[in-house]
Formats: sequence, structure tokens, C-alpha cells
Amino acid sequence: MKNKYVGRWVMMLILPCLLAACSENVLDLVPVTQRTVTNFYNNESQINAGVNGAYGLLQRQGQYGSGLIVLGEIPSDNTYSEVPANDGGNYGQLDLFSTIALNTVVNSAWTHTYRGIQQCNVILNRIEPVMMDETIKNHRRGEMLFLRALSYFNLVRVFGDVPLVINETTNVNEYFGQGRTPRAEVYRQILSDLAESVALLPPNADRQARATLGAALALQGKVLLTLRQYDEAIVVLNQVLSLGYRLLPDPEDVFDPSNKNNQEMIFSVQFASGVNGNTEGSLAFQLFSPSGSVGGAKGHNLPTREMYELYSQQDLRRQAYVGLRNNGVVFTRKFRQTSNDPVDGGSNVAVLRYPDVLLMLAECYNEAPNRNPARVAELLDQVRFRAGLTSPTNTTDQSTLREAISLERRLEFVGEGHRWFDLIRTDRAIEVMNAYFSRTPGFQNIRINANHLVQPIPQSQINADPATLQNTGYN
Repeated sequence: MKNKYVGRWVMMLILPCLLAACSENVLDLVPVTQRTVTNFYNNESQINAGVNGAYGLLQRQGQYGSGLIVLGEIPSDNTYSEVPANDGGNYGQLDLFSTIALNTVVNSAWTHTYRGIQQCNVILNRIEPVMMDETIKNHRRGEMLFLRALSYFNLVRVFGDVPLVINETTNVNEYFGQGRTPRAEVYRQILSDLAESVALLPPNADRQARATLGAALALQGKVLLTLRQYDEAIVVLNQVLSLGYRLLPDPEDVFDPSNKNNQEMIFSVQFASGVNGNTEGSLAFQLFSPSGSVGGAKGHNLPTREMYELYSQQDLRRQAYVGLRNNGVVFTRKFRQTSNDPVDGGSNVAVLRYPDVLLMLAECYNEAPNRNPARVAELLDQVRFRAGLTSPTNTTDQSTLREAISLERRLEFVGEGHRWFDLIRTDRAIEVMNAYFSRTPGFQNIRINANHLVQPIPQSQINADPATLQNTGYN
């Protein structure tokens, strides 16, 4: 299903700005002046420029510039917004569960993700008749299918039902009045795209940091896990184990900016400092630094002190992933200062990491009809032992293993945008968050219910097309 607002952004993308000026952080794009999409994408060079554009759109603020990270983390018990009023209160609303349909973080996530989807659709629509090596053509198609699947997976987890657009949009009038597509149908399309991308993508990318077979399989496994198709997810995720990824021996090296795209990173969004007049960096370091620590620091997505205390003294991640200021404020070390300009951060954003695959597999083996507790413990301990924890997991109890997996995911992925979706996937969000609010000063009057498990549809979307209905509980 499609709608006018999506179409409106599509029409913007048809203009020349798509390949040059409409994104603040687009790497490796070919300058385009008066050409439109109709006259473009006629040869391999132009296709590659369009593919670069699709990757570049992942850097937008509403996607992995910051929006998708905070939407998957701040609503949880992992992180918070230090000064809720900063940036117009838009991040604070996510923290306090007072989000409104005019929230700019929510609006940017919707808008920027659909821009990326349209770019994928354009390439998929235009690539077939282009004369180029068939193997490379298949790789490019696989990349676009992967990015489209990732984009819809993000949208459906944040908003629930969303408009499903899988064709290049050229006529806005075709999309008015279509409303939102049920999430079950969106998930079917996601799995279809991923199945096709698995068949097309190579184990090793022909260009650095591009989507590969491993990325498609890891995302496919995450989607199947989310849908509780545990046996199917086990088959898929086990294939990733044979592709050469590994846990780095020292957690300190995982997010070192000088060690980007290491063997633990299955897929990450690329940022770079000092490139193109400091326009290719990320705002994440500044946004996620405690107030007063660097110029313009916003204090968003800071790990809670409670989260910090979950690390044992021997856990190497306690210093590798987080830090503690003299005033007791915890900060993330997953986004580091790489230049004198704090808004020009060079840290990549991890989307899929190898420990995620290990812990997803552990969860599947624990929840599958034919449980395998020994395998659960083995996978869990690979992550724990790398972190310097020496005591092996010694239980077969399903509930105890659930808690152990949940804890390990918190310790491993804090600040990366996983925790809120983990709580929703395991049906624990309401229980865990209301208990957290009850014991946390400043939050004790907050209670959430099922309506809070999705964000509001942006008001601009509803204004553009009244057929798009708001999520329950939001005005």
C-alpha cells in the first residue's frame, strides 16, 4: 500500500538533488546538475552512483545518523536523555513516554527511511536493461534488496503498520488514500527481499563496507527470530558462523575508529571525519556525550547508572564500551571523538555484529520446540568469555537462560539501538519498564501500556493523507 506523503518525498527524489545535495552526509556521490532520473541510470557508472546514494541515505539523521539508534534505545531501561528539554524536548519525549506526533526524531525516521526505500526502488526498477557484468548486476540488486528489507524492518518495529512501497514512484496521485499496510504483509515482503538478496550477494563485498551474504543472513535471522520462527532462524544464523566473522579478542578494539570494518562487524554505516569540508562525519559523538563534556554536547542516549552497575569488575566491556565521569554520569565509548570538531565524528554505526548472531542463536535454541540448553550455554559463553568472564554458564533452566541472554545483550549492545526492540520481541517491555519507573527517581509517575510499544505516525504524514490513521493512544 502507498500514500501521498511517501509519494511527495519520492517526487523530491526524482529531482537532481537525489544524487548530490539532498543528503547532508552522502559519501562518494557523482555530482548531477540538470539530469533527472528519467535520463539517468543508463550505464554501470550511473547505477553505481545510485547505489552509493542508497548507502549514503543511511547516514541521514533520521536513519543511522542518530534517529534509529535512539528510537531503539532511549525508551528502554538502558539509556536516557540527561537534559530532556534539549533539542526542543524531542529526545526527552522518547525517554518520558510523552512522544507526540510532531516529534522531530519520529518524523525524521519516517521521512529519511522512505527516501532510502525510494532510492532502492529506483535502482531495482532501472538496473535490469543496463549493460554490465551480470555478476556485478546481481550484487547491486542484492544490495538494494537488503537495504530495502532493513529499512522496512526498522519502520515496522518503530511504527507498526506502515505503507508498503516496492515499486519506483513517479506519480504522486497513485498513492493518495491508500493508508497503511498491515505489519504481517510488510514482514512477508521483508522476508521475500532477504531471501532474494541471500541468493544474490557474495560472501565478500567487491567494495568496502557493502552488504554481503553474511549481512543478509544475519538480518534474515533477526527477522525470523522477531517472528518467533525459531527453527528457521537457527538454520539461517548457523550459516553466518561459517563465513569468517569472529569476536575480536579485546572489546576495546571493536569500536576503535582506527579499526573500522573489522571481522566482528557484519554490517555498519560508514562515517568519516575531515572529508568534503567536514560534511561526512556523524553528529552521534556530540549528541551522545554528557552535557559540558565537549562543545555542544546534548546528553542524549547516555547509559543509566543502573546499567553501568550491571557490569562486573572483571568485565572488560565496563571500560571498553562505557565510561564514568567524576560527577557519576555514565557515557558511551562506542562513538569517539575523531577530530577537533565534535559534529564531525568518524565512528561508524554498527548495525549487525557477530556477537548479535551468537546471542540470537542462543535465544533460538532456548525457545525452539526442541530446546538445546547445552548449545545455548556454549554460544552465550563465547560472548561472556571474550569479555573476560570466566565462570561458565551452568544451567539448563529455560527461564534462567532467558535472563542470562537478556543480560548479555544489555552488556554487549548498550547504546547501539537494540534494547527496546529486544524487550518488545520478548514481550517484556511493559513489565520491565514499569518496574524500572517505579524504582527510578524522576520516572515514578510514568506507566506504559501496549499503546506505547509503537511510536506515533508523524502528523505531517496524516495531514498529507487523512487515510493514514494514527496509532492508538496518540492524538
